[in-house]
Amino acid sequence: MTDAEALRLAAWQDTRALAEVAATLRDEGFRNVVTYSRKVFIPLTHLCRDVCHYCTFAQVPRRVKAPYMTIDEVLDTARHGAAMGCTEALFTLGEKPELRYKAAREGLAALGFDSTLDYLRHAAEAVHRETGLLPHLNPGNMTPDELAHLRPVSPSMGIMLESAADRLSEKGMPHYGSPDKVPAVRLQTLEDAGRAKVPFTTGILIGIGETRLERIESLLAIRAVQERHGHIQEIIVQNFRAKPETKMAQAPEPDLNELLWTIAMARLIFGPAMSIQAPPNLSPGVLPQIVDAGINDWGGVSPVTPDFVNPEAPWPHLDELARETAAAGKQLHERLTIYPAYAQDVGTWVAPEVRQAVLDLVDADGFPRTDGWSPGEQQDPPEAVLAAIVEAPGAKSAVQVSSELAAILDKAAFAQGLEETEIVRLFQARGDDFAAVVEAADRLRAEVSGDTVSFVVNRNINYTNICYFKCQFCAFSKGKLSENLRGRPYDLSHEEIQRRTEEAWSRGGTEVCMQGGIHPEYTGETYIGILQAVKAAVPDMHIHAFSPLEVWQGAATLNLDLPTYLQRLKAAGLGTLPGTAAEILDDEVRAVICPDKINTGQWLEVMEAAHGVGFRTTATIMYGHVEGPQHWARHLIRVRDLQARTGGFTEFVPLPFVHMEAPMYLKGRARKGPTFREAVLMHAVARLALHPHITNIQASWVKMGHKGLIACLNAGCNDLGGTLMNESISRAAGTTHGQETSPQEMVAMIEAAGRWPRQRTTLYGEVNEERIEAGRRAGELAKIINTPARKYERKRKSPLLRPGLIESVEMP
Repeated sequence: MTDAEALRLAAWQDTRALAEVAATLRDEGFRNVVTYSRKVFIPLTHLCRDVCHYCTFAQVPRRVKAPYMTIDEVLDTARHGAAMGCTEALFTLGEKPELRYKAAREGLAALGFDSTLDYLRHAAEAVHRETGLLPHLNPGNMTPDELAHLRPVSPSMGIMLESAADRLSEKGMPHYGSPDKVPAVRLQTLEDAGRAKVPFTTGILIGIGETRLERIESLLAIRAVQERHGHIQEIIVQNFRAKPETKMAQAPEPDLNELLWTIAMARLIFGPAMSIQAPPNLSPGVLPQIVDAGINDWGGVSPVTPDFVNPEAPWPHLDELARETAAAGKQLHERLTIYPAYAQDVGTWVAPEVRQAVLDLVDADGFPRTDGWSPGEQQDPPEAVLAAIVEAPGAKSAVQVSSELAAILDKAAFAQGLEETEIVRLFQARGDDFAAVVEAADRLRAEVSGDTVSFVVNRNINYTNICYFKCQFCAFSKGKLSENLRGRPYDLSHEEIQRRTEEAWSRGGTEVCMQGGIHPEYTGETYIGILQAVKAAVPDMHIHAFSPLEVWQGAATLNLDLPTYLQRLKAAGLGTLPGTAAEILDDEVRAVICPDKINTGQWLEVMEAAHGVGFRTTATIMYGHVEGPQHWARHLIRVRDLQARTGGFTEFVPLPFVHMEAPMYLKGRARKGPTFREAVLMHAVARLALHPHITNIQASWVKMGHKGLIACLNAGCNDLGGTLMNESISRAAGTTHGQETSPQEMVAMIEAAGRWPRQRTTLYGEVNEERIEAGRRAGELAKIINTPARKYERKRKSPLLRPGLIESVEMP
C-alpha cells in the first residue's frame, strides 16, 4: 500500500479484518512455516550512555560486577550454547558506555581495547572461531567505518528504531536524556547499514507513549530505507513490558488488541516478503492469535540464557513453542541469524571471512541444516526425515497440509504439467507438506511401476582422468593446471579397457558404462576406437557411453554434424548414452560451475539429435552446490519438454553433489551438498514433475548410501542403477560408500524395503539366467591398472574446443 493508504488506516478499529488480510499476505510469502533462531544471549556489557525510562538492561557501574564480560566468560557462555544446539550468538550491549563512564574506559583499557566496538569485534571473532556460532551484533548506532569494522565477524546485525517520533525524546518522555534514541540518528545507522550490505534487523517498541499514527510513520520510515537498500531482513513488533525500578514501572502495558493491530499493520505495510517477528516470551498464552495476525517469525529463542532485556519473561520451551505454532496451523522451523533470502545470496550480503561458515550451515532455501548428513559420507540419514517418509500424512492425526500444495499434488497426479512456480513450491515442502509430497510420489510410483525395483549389473570404466575443462565441482579430472586433488593422471590403454570388459562379463555384467575427462589429444576417432576395442573383446556387451560433452567435442574435432557423428558411434557399437554433463540445465548456474562446458541448449541439442537417430539415453541432475529450487524446477521442465517431443529418455537420475574434495567447496564457494530432506525431495518431485513422460526414477547408492536408497524407494524411486564394480568419479570427490554393490546386496536392499527385485538390461529388458548366475558366482575383482598418462606436446594445433563458453560470473 502507499504511504497515504497506510496513514489512513491509523483510525481503523477492526483488528480482525486487518489480521485476516495480513495472514493471507503472510501465507503468500512464507506459506506454512514460522521460524525461530536458536540462540545464546551474550550481554557483553550492561553499561550504557543512554537512560531509557523503561530499561532494566542498562546499569550504572556500581551495580555491575565488572564493566565487561571477560573473553573467558564470553566463550564459556558460547560453548554452552553450542553444546545445546544453538547456531546464533546474540551480542547485546549498551551504547558506547565509554563516552559516559570512566569505569567503562578503564575496563576497556584493562582488556587492551580502546572502544566497546573494538572489544565487541574481538569477542565475536573469538566466539565464531572457537564454537562455530554465528554472531549477531546489536551494539546500537554505528558509523560507516564501524559497520565495515564489524562486518567481517558477523553475518547480521541489528538496531531497534523503536519509534520515529521525535516527541518521545522530549522532557518527560521515555527517550529523554538518551542521545542515541534520536530517530534521525537511528535511521542514519539503518541507512549506512544498507549501503554496507549488512543484513539488518530492526523494529518498533509499542506502548511507550506513541500513537497508532506514529507507529505507522515509524514503519513507513523503515520501509523507505528498505526500498533504497533491501537489507532489512525482519521487522520486530515488540510490546512494552513495565519493569520494577524503572521510571515507567507504573505505565500501562499495551493490550493484546494493540499488539495484534500493530502486527497486522506491519504486514500490510511491508507485504508478503518481509519477515515480521513478535517475541513469544512477551505474550504467553496467546501465541496462536499472534500467528493469525501475520507474523512468520518468533525471533531468537534460547535454551541456555535468559532474555536479559526482559528478564521477567522466560523463553518458552521449544516443544511448547512448536505446539503453540501448530495450533495456528503452522510448522515451527529453525533459521539462522541471517535470514534465508540473504543466506541464499552470500556473495552480496556476507563478508568473505564468514561466507563459508554460512554456506556450511544452510540448505538451498537458506534454512539451517539440522543434521550432519551429506551425500557420500558414512552417516545414517536423520531419523526425523525417515520418520516422515515412513509415516505418511494419511496415517497421521492432526494433518496440516497446505491447501495450495495439495492442489499441486492433485495436478501432478493427473499429469497436467506442473509449472516452474509449482515445482518450486514442492521443493520447499517441510513438515506435513514434506510428508505429503513423498506420499504422493510413492503413490504415483506404485501406479506406474508397481512394486518392482530394478537394477543392472554393470561396470564403470573411466578411461582417462585428464581433462582440459575447468568444472568447479569436479575432483576427478587432472590436467596441466589441475587442482591439488586425488590420484595421478592416467589414460587407459585399449588392452586395459578390454581386460576390464572381459572381467565384467565373467562376473555377470551386461553393460559397461564409459566416461572420462576430455583429454586435449582426444578426437572423435578416439571414442570410436574405444568402442571398437570393447566390441572386439566382448561382442555382446552393451556399451553405455559418452556424455553430450564427449559427443559434441568428438563431432567438432571431426568437423561433423551431430547426427552424422552419432551414426558413426552407433555403427562402432555404442548402445545408449548417459545423460551426464547436464549438471543444472540453466545457464545462470552453468556460468558459475562450468562456464566452458556445453551450455544448456547444446546439451539438449545433443540429446535430441541422439534420440533422433534412435539412441535411448538417461537424464541426470547434479544438485546441492550453488543453485536453488528455481533452477531445479527449470531443469526438470526442460528434461520433461524434450521427453515429450522425443520419448528418448529411459530414466531420470538425481546425483547429489559430493562436496568433500570439490574445488568450489574447498574454495569456500559452495554448500555441502543437499540435505537429506532435499535429496529425498529431488527424487519425489522428479516423479511428480516428469509424470507421465519419464516412468523410471533412479537413486544412486554411491551418493545416497544403502539406507538412503531405501528411503528413496519410499519416495517415488523404482530403480537402483548399476552395481558399478568400479567407481572413480564420486570417490575422487570424497564419497565413502564403496565401489561396488553386488547383485546379492541389491536384492537384499530391495527386499528390505518390501519390494520385488528385478535384474534388468540397460534398456529395461529381461536378463537371461546365464548372466544372472554368472553374477551370483562372481569372485573378487582383479586389481585395476590405471595406465599412467604419458607426457605429451599437443599434436593438434587447433584451439581446444570449449563449446559452451559463456561469460563466467563470480561464485558466491
